[in-house]
Amino acid sequence: MKKSKFSDSQIMNALKRVEAGLPVPDLCREVGISTATFYKWRAKFGGMDTSMMARMKELEEENRRLKKMYIEEKLKAEIAAEYLAKK
Repeated sequence: MKKSKFSDSQIMNALKRVEAGLPVPDLCREVGISTATFYKWRAKFGGMDTSMMARMKELEEENRRLKKMYIEEKLKAEIAAEYLAKK
């Protein structure tokens, strides 16, 4: 997954500024992002604080690792079953 060039606190700051009344196009121009990026941030991180964002990212990373481990084990099991079927 591509690493964002914005920190969690910068993203939260942008979201809070819009909640405070700053128009989205003005914020996007100032920060240097597209409006689509802003709305993706709001959909993903809206209503969170910085610590919750960090925890969510940790959980996503752990989930990615577990999925990879599951796929590897499933592949090993399929290879073993195929080998036993040939005997």
